[in-house]
Order: sequence, then structure tokens, then C-alpha cells
Amino acid sequence: MARIYVASSWRNKYYPEVVRRLKMEGHDVYDFRNPPHGGNGFRWTDIDENAPRWTFAQYADGLRHPLAERQFAADLEAMSGAEVCVLVLPCGRSAHTEAGWMAGAGKRVIAFIPEFDEPELMYKLFDEVVGTLDDLACRLGAKGRNSL
Repeated sequence: MARIYVASSWRNKYYPEVVRRLKMEGHDVYDFRNPPHGGNGFRWTDIDENAPRWTFAQYADGLRHPLAERQFAADLEAMSGAEVCVLVLPCGRSAHTEAGWMAGAGKRVIAFIPEFDEPELMYKLFDEVVGTLDDLACRLGAKGRNSL
């Protein structure tokens, strides 16, 4: 069993199935949509419904909001405690920042690319790229085994 941080986007349609499958395989999976402190994860609109239209100054202030601080602390704790990061594409800046941080911390990073559209050279920073959920599960090891 591995401790896995799944980095992705709220808009990613593959994310729920990845989390479900990895848990089914016996892994300890951090789910940012259902964080350990409760609730349904963090969205900027939890702070202000007008967040998508903020100025830069409002955004900078928003980073210090207690809800943002709480989710950042939960995510960073989960990243620090994880052995593996699974980057589920397509995703945005935060997920790529998380995967990059984890690679820099010497943790194993696997990019899961279910919708391959073009090659990306810098994914060589990561340990592996896979295109199917079965390949991802296989690379992480079957239930009851630790292949890491």
C-alpha cells in the first residue's frame, strides 16, 4: 500500500474514478475534494462569489484568508506525507505546481494522461507517464503488495 497524493483539477472528469480505483487497490489516497478536516474541499468562491473577477490585490489578500490557509495546510501536509504523486491530466497550475514540488522533494511522480493530445518534454522530470487507469494501478502495485 502506498500513500498517494492525487493532483488534478476540479474540472477533471477522470479524478473521481482515479481516487476510487486507487483506494480499491488498497492505497491510502488523499482526496482534495474531501479533505480530512471535513467539507467538500476548497474553492475560491467559498471566500467570495466574485473571486473569478478579483483584482490582483484581492487575490493576494485571499491567499491569507483562513479558508485558503486551512486548505493549503491540509494539502501541504498530505504532500509531505505521501510517497507518490499521481498527476491526473488535464489539469491546471496548482496541480502542476504540486507535482513539481513533489518531484523536487524526491517523491515518485506518475503523470496519468487519459486524453493524450501532444507530447510534453518536461514530463521527463517525472518518473513515469501512463495512459490508462489499468497501467496506473499496475505501476503502483496490486492490492496487498508494495511495489514502490
